[in-house]
Amino acid sequence: MQPEPRIAAPELTKLFDESEISARVEELARAAAPRLPGSFVVVGLLVGSFVFVADLIRSGCKPSVECMRLGSYGNARESSGSVRLLGELELDLSGRAVLLVDDIVDTGRTLLYACDLLRERHASSIVTCALVDKPSRREVPIEVDFVGFTIPDVFIVGYGIDYANEYRHLPFIAKID
Repeated sequence: MQPEPRIAAPELTKLFDESEISARVEELARAAAPRLPGSFVVVGLLVGSFVFVADLIRSGCKPSVECMRLGSYGNARESSGSVRLLGELELDLSGRAVLLVDDIVDTGRTLLYACDLLRERHASSIVTCALVDKPSRREVPIEVDFVGFTIPDVFIVGYGIDYANEYRHLPFIAKID
């Protein structure tokens, strides 16, 4: 029996290192806090934002935390264009301010879909925050309130962001060449 041939790992080019990410996350936490009155809820979009959400809430704010799982990529490098709800919110958001946190905003479809779901659940206000924004890929009209880094149309991994469930563990953000 012959072993299966190994597929070479893609080359990674580091875009943002640990210290750059850490400093930017702290800046985002300080900037967003004044926009969120009283007791607010951070809603992280899984799975990609989990590291970002953890660091964001450790940077000074003390919110309730909830997660929502949405999907449009699967194992592909391109969005299917169709967003699906894969994991429901448990917390009642009625009358509460929400900081909606995503890892990457590219087409904008996922963030728009999440905002619509939060409005349906009667959030009093929604402030959006993304670690990475790719405005050149926008397909729907949505603006992100707080952005960590703006990048061109490249495929990235690391700091919770994956490609086919790989590379989430990297402490930096890199583009796949």
